[in-house]
Parts: sequence; C-alpha cells; structure tokens
Amino acid sequence: MDVYEVGPRDGLQNELRIVPLEGKLRLIAALVEAGERRIEATSFVSPRWIPQLSDAEEVLKSLPRVPGVTYSALVPNLRGLERARAAGLGEAAVFISASETHSKKNINKSIAEALSVAGDVTHGALAAGMRVRAYLSVVWGCPYEGTVAVDRVVDLCRRLADMGIYQLSLGDTVGVGVPNQTEEILEAVSRHVPVEKLALHLHDTRGLALANALVGLSAGVTTFDASIGGLGGCPYAPGAAGNLATEDVVNMLHRMGVETGIDLGKLVEAGEVAQELIGRKLSGKFLQAALGERDRAQARRRTVPAH
Repeated sequence: MDVYEVGPRDGLQNELRIVPLEGKLRLIAALVEAGERRIEATSFVSPRWIPQLSDAEEVLKSLPRVPGVTYSALVPNLRGLERARAAGLGEAAVFISASETHSKKNINKSIAEALSVAGDVTHGALAAGMRVRAYLSVVWGCPYEGTVAVDRVVDLCRRLADMGIYQLSLGDTVGVGVPNQTEEILEAVSRHVPVEKLALHLHDTRGLALANALVGLSAGVTTFDASIGGLGGCPYAPGAAGNLATEDVVNMLHRMGVETGIDLGKLVEAGEVAQELIGRKLSGKFLQAALGERDRAQARRRTVPAH
C-alpha cells in the first residue's frame, strides 16, 4: 500500500507564514526518516502566484538522496518544466480541474486549455525521461458550481490517461464527498482507467476523508495522497480544509493489517516538526491524540512523589 505525501507542496502552499528552505528540508528529512517513500516536495508554479514555493530549485537540489525514495513536483506549464528539468526532477505532476469555474479561478484557463497545457507538459516530461502523474481536482464537487457530473469526470480521466501518465489522482478538493458518491465515482472511472492506476486525494473538510479512503481501499485503490498532520487546503477553493492526515490513514491501514512500511511514531515526530514550522496545531487526529497521551504521561511522571 502506497502513501503519497503531499505535505511539503500541497500542505504548505496555503500557509501564510513562509517556511524557509532549511525548514522545508528538515520536514522532508523527518518524513523520509519515518519511512515515506513517495514525496511531492515542491511546485514549479510561478513564485508570483505562490511565494511559499518560490525556492523550488533550491529544495529539489538539496533533498536527502535515499535509495528507494522518489521525489516529485507539480509542473503547471512548459516554463515550469524547463525549470524542473534544469533542477533534475525525475517525476512531474500535472493537473486540471473538473469544473470550468474552478479551472478559471485556479489557473485562468478553461478545461480545454488546461488539458492542452497538461498534454504538452506530459509529452515534454516523458520525452525527458520523467514519469508523470496527473491530478483531477474538484471531482466530488466544486465550491463554485456544486456537484460535478460523473460523466464529465470519466471523460476527463480518459483524456488524462491517454496522455501516458502512470497514475491519476482523483481529488475531493473541498472535502464534500460521501462514501456512496465515492463508490459511484470509482465504479464509473474504473471502467475506463484501471483501478491500479488510480489514487485518491481527499480533503477532510467535513470529517469524511477516512470514510471515503476506506471505500477506495475496498474498491482496490492502493495509493492515497496524504499530508502530514492534515496540512493543506486549496487557495482557490474557499472553505477547503487540510488534506487527509498521513498519520490518520497510516494508523487506519496498520490497524486493519495493511502494511505501508511507515513508522507511526516517527510520523508523529514529523508532525511536530510541521507544527513548529507553521506555528500552530494541526488537525490530524492521531497526531493530536499521540501528543496528548505523551503530555499526560510526562505530567504524571512529574507528579509522582520521590521516595
């Protein structure tokens, strides 16, 4: 079972406090130490749009090189691809939205224009020897248009798959999905794209990310995007809460007997690093429960009378 860590990119991109390069590298090193093997480290979006990720080249060049660990980055356009290639990126991620309004708000392009750009980037990245992953956003619902038709989702999934990507991540960008809807979407999409090529990118705005992940697991999905501590949110999706917390989904999988190769205790340590870097508590349930238990144990030890 794969966990695809998006905290350093999707998690940090919406934070107002700029995390310095050393902090980002410290967080990524903690995630690697915990056993994470697929990490989206940054984005080659224009620094003017997302200043938090303006150090993409420096991040990529400074990452700890560990056998078996794959780093990826979001690549929004051909200019971003040029930067990514120069920085030595091995895996690129492209993206489009499933609603016209979100696409316009997010990247100022129609879906058709975004598909064209994603195709150009994918073609260029594959020609350069990179692997390419794709995101389809607002699959479960759009903050501007409401419910997105499943037929439209299926059509866009087919177009993205035909580009030559190795994996397609379906995004509940604003966290509106419910389990029966997740079942319907996966059933429809998997008629055209093998379920082995699908990943789920779930947000926990309404507390249902784990429930939807469980539906995906039952349907045969083997990759879940997650963010340490539940970091995240979309700058162009009002009200979107953080992503599914990495430690929450790993805890669920381990308790169900599904191995991930990730150390939960070290994930908690990585979550502490993330909290320190952004200056506030994160929403991950397992993280806060583990930290609370530790604090209570320490308090008990302090109150035990000496003999």
